[in-house]
Amino acid sequence: MILEQIRTGGDRNFAYIVADETTRTAAVIDPSYTPEKVYQRVRERELELRYVLNTHGHHDHTNGNRELERLSGRRALLHGDRDPDSGIRIEHGARLPLGELAIRVIHTPGHSHDSVCYLAGDALFSGDTLFIGKVGGTDYGREAEMQFHSLREKLLALPDAIRVFPGHDVGVQPSSTIGREKETNPFLLRSDYDDFLELKKNWLEYKRVHGID
Repeated sequence: MILEQIRTGGDRNFAYIVADETTRTAAVIDPSYTPEKVYQRVRERELELRYVLNTHGHHDHTNGNRELERLSGRRALLHGDRDPDSGIRIEHGARLPLGELAIRVIHTPGHSHDSVCYLAGDALFSGDTLFIGKVGGTDYGREAEMQFHSLREKLLALPDAIRVFPGHDVGVQPSSTIGREKETNPFLLRSDYDDFLELKKNWLEYKRVHGID
């Protein structure tokens, strides 16, 4: 599998290229701010762009969609959209064929109702659902509760060796693994929802006390 993490600007946003080595077919995930830079890397690596995917519909992840479509002819897909070639709908459990790989869609509402993560091989593209050492923002009501269940029931159910690639470089490092996050991410160590919510509400003080940037 080919995988490239690209810094695109904005609020330390990441875009990703993931491709099958054999067929050279590729997907781009969250082409924000500098879509021309992302597409240039696709061309330099002599890949055939098959999908453009968004982890959710917030502007800082979708603002490059239109330009990348102009450059590549590929329309970006979000949760609920249907791939025009295969007819596959972007919904929980769907699998998008990518050469000898497949991209699995995991619906993870919380940060937004349309948040999804994409699993390709051993790589999870977690958008703003899971950062490294922290989690994406929500309110303190229904969205926080949905995020808690998305994390515990869907992402923590993945094998420990799965690599985690977030939507922003706002954590302690640019990538991690599910196993490491289980052991070190303070939000994932909270198995009770009330404790999880308490940490969300008091995150700034927690960071101060524990010396977290």
